[in-house]
Amino acid sequence: MTPRCVRCVDASATVGDMPTRLSAREMSLLALDTQHTPAHTSAVDIFAAPDDFDIDRLVAVISDRLAYVPRYRMRLLPVPGSLAAPVWVEDEDFDLSYHVRRSALPRGGTPEQLREFVGRVCARRLDRSRPLWEVYLVEGLAENRFAVVTKTHQLLVDGMDGVDLGQVLLDDSPDPGELISDEPWEPAPEPRPLDLVVDAVRQSITDHDALWDAARRGVTGLLGTAVAVGEAVGGLGGALGEFAGAALRGGLRPRGDTPLAGAPSEQRRVAQVSMPLEDLRGLRMNERYTVNDVVLALIAGALRDWLATRGEPPPTGGLLAMVPMSVIDEDGEPTSLGSHVAPHLIQLPVDESNALMRLHQVSFGTRAHTDTGRAVSARTISDIAGFAPSTLHALGVRVATTMSRRPHDLIITNAPGPQHPLYAGGAPMVASYPVLPLPPGQLLAIGVTSYNGHVFFGLTGDRDSMNDLDVLAQCLTDARLELLETAARAEATRQPTRAAAKRAETRKKATPRKRTAPRKTTASTARKTTNSAPRGSTTPPTAPESEHADVSTSPADDGAEGGVDA
Repeated sequence: MTPRCVRCVDASATVGDMPTRLSAREMSLLALDTQHTPAHTSAVDIFAAPDDFDIDRLVAVISDRLAYVPRYRMRLLPVPGSLAAPVWVEDEDFDLSYHVRRSALPRGGTPEQLREFVGRVCARRLDRSRPLWEVYLVEGLAENRFAVVTKTHQLLVDGMDGVDLGQVLLDDSPDPGELISDEPWEPAPEPRPLDLVVDAVRQSITDHDALWDAARRGVTGLLGTAVAVGEAVGGLGGALGEFAGAALRGGLRPRGDTPLAGAPSEQRRVAQVSMPLEDLRGLRMNERYTVNDVVLALIAGALRDWLATRGEPPPTGGLLAMVPMSVIDEDGEPTSLGSHVAPHLIQLPVDESNALMRLHQVSFGTRAHTDTGRAVSARTISDIAGFAPSTLHALGVRVATTMSRRPHDLIITNAPGPQHPLYAGGAPMVASYPVLPLPPGQLLAIGVTSYNGHVFFGLTGDRDSMNDLDVLAQCLTDARLELLETAARAEATRQPTRAAAKRAETRKKATPRKRTAPRKTTASTARKTTNSAPRGSTTPPTAPESEHADVSTSPADDGAEGGVDA
């Protein structure tokens, strides 16, 4: 069994003399956590059920792994008088049975029934008086399977002191090995209210930025209350609503002229699509594109077709997607994963009718990230110990919510995972679908996870505005077939480039001739000669020639170019 630790969160981590306080950015996240926009990231992991797997086994596994994620036993404690931001304290009344819950579908449960359950569960906010996470064991799925649905607040996963529970829950073998510790956990005493007040006053005196942070915190609190009240009575209107939302998001506003913009309701709808990873690798056109390019091109094609089913023209200039990327320097949220996550905006060419040209245009957009020299390869990310996608999705959403200043239409996170089976308590995981939260003003979010030879798309939409989310899921499948057919036609009709023809002629002269009768050169043999040229020597007729290549270090790299991508 490989180490479960993620480079990692120290199992011996403890709260210092004074508890850790929320930062101004984290306070903004907390203020945006409303009934209409709950700020947690979720996942639906599906397992093949051994005969002896039950809720007790899952509770035992989670109890064992909590030592790696100490913040999962902590709750937020407000400072009296709101003199400072809340602090993290160990929950003296921590009750694991409250956080790990058992549910069941009617025997032989279908994927549609599971998605309905996930939509209802993920729409509910987490209880702020307790540690901010929940896990559901959903039994009764067809083919003797069960699902584990996780909900983790964005505040728990900062990439430094905390990673997602899903990253440390899974093992590389069916044998989970020895427990990391058989010693009972004892919570540290909570600080007294007087101590919290004294520390807040001391900090305001010694820290020159404390007064400014306190002012921003007060404004954030007022705006958060205004947003919550406004949602309860039907939304904030006019300049006040725009100002409140923009201030809480650090200046970020959703673009209001697209079909993906609107005020989310309190309910969610989810859809799921899976594809063989090898099929997407086959669309890289001799590795001129990355798997991440293919994923984004498929999403662009699906959105185009989905808009057509609604009778809506595609927006001129396309849709602007926030696609957080992993980078190797300190520009972005620092993580314990050996990289950082930074915001990156990509134009999705939904107004382009040719599938291959969409792929080329997306590749041109991602190249801006690759050309910085800071991109992290998919192989590097997928080699992270544990199941990193759960952490990377959470970090991607966190970065997109707090760090971007430009309006965008939707969030897309793409996290490459290990390409071998993983197990929870001996049960093999067969699928993992991310479920992203909806930011204020947006009606759709898409997460993508690659794992064990498959790519899993998780679509989250507002239940009222996106009642045809299953149509978008079908359009995603159709987009893959469209790109495959378009690429095949281009391959069948393309002509050799001048450089390829020259190389073919050089090889022809260097090869000893056999004494056979001369034969005519046909179009078929010309294509065969062209196909024998080195990679990157030809281009489809619909796209200009490009030197852009996958940053992955080998064909085994699975997921995204450079990062979380995200």
